[in-house]
This record gives sequence, C-alpha cells and structure tokens, in this order.
Amino acid sequence: MAEPASPGAPLIIVVSGPGGVGKGTIVDALVRRDRGLWLSRSWTTRRQRPGETDDDYRFTDAAEFERHIERGGFVEWTEFLGNYYGTPVPEPDAVGDRDVVLEIELDGACQVKKRHPDAVMIFVLPPSRAEQERRLRGRGDPDDRVQARLRKAENEEPAGLAVADHVVVNDDLYTTVDELLAIIESSRSR
Repeated sequence: MAEPASPGAPLIIVVSGPGGVGKGTIVDALVRRDRGLWLSRSWTTRRQRPGETDDDYRFTDAAEFERHIERGGFVEWTEFLGNYYGTPVPEPDAVGDRDVVLEIELDGACQVKKRHPDAVMIFVLPPSRAEQERRLRGRGDPDDRVQARLRKAENEEPAGLAVADHVVVNDDLYTTVDELLAIIESSRSR
C-alpha cells in the first residue's frame, strides 16, 4: 500500500538506471554539493570490487541480509546475478531534516515508487551502450557480469523510461549533476 508523504517529511529522490551509467559517482557529487541531502548506503551480498571502500555498500552475507528482510528492515530489495541488493529503512536520527537520496536499480526504484508515490524518480541513461560497457569494464567487472548487465540494461530501459519522473543522460558528470540539482530544487519548491 502506498504511503502518502506527511507534511514536513523529507523528499525521497531515487536515482536509478542500468549498471555502468555512473549512479554512484553522480550521487556522491550530489551530496557533496547539496548539504540538504542524505545518501542511504545500500546493502549487498556481492564481493567488494577492487577500489571500492567499505563505505560504498554495507557488504554482508546472505544469512544476515535474509534476517534483515524478515525484520522488515529494507525499503526495497532485489536479487541479481546471485547476489542480494537492498536499501535499509533510514534511521530518522541519521536523516534529520535532510532529503533522502536512494541510488538503486530499477526493480528497487519501482518498489519505492509504489510505496512512496511522491518520490522523485530520476532515470539515468548512458550516452551509448559502448560507453556503458567501457565503464563496466573500467570498474573491474568480469566479462560474464558485463554481458549480463548490458543485457539487463537493454530490457530495463523501456520500463525505466515509462516510470521515471525525469530522464537524464550522463554524458558529462558536471552537467548531469547540475541537471539533477535543478530537478531536486524544483521538486522541493512544490
């Protein structure tokens, strides 16, 4: 059942898109530039990639993740390529009076939008499939994972375009962040 936003409730901004579009880089830049934003750190059971810090995700095992599901501890969660990914329910003390940014895959974004229809869903696209593949390889994904993510992107994009409130192509990071900040400011003023 959908939960209407209560007066004074934080805005929920969902940044979604296929793997390799730069969601993580975008949201990191967003929260650095706008102190009124709080970034939720997702959980995952996948292995930590080379170069990822312990703050990129809460890396956990399947048993702990499943216990958290049973306790209702996730706003959304999904399984992809044999791993769980999920967004924990934010602790009010951590969020304070800031707006919440969720960086999540499309399945999770749809779950959030269903629960919170007032959430602002921004779907990010790569400038090209070749650039998306380059980015996936650049972050160290093995070939089978790169191919699986590219196939998933082909299937997800039409659905993402259909449910998104806003669509942004991440061709240039600074321009993309500026576009998202303008979307957020416009949403706050409503």
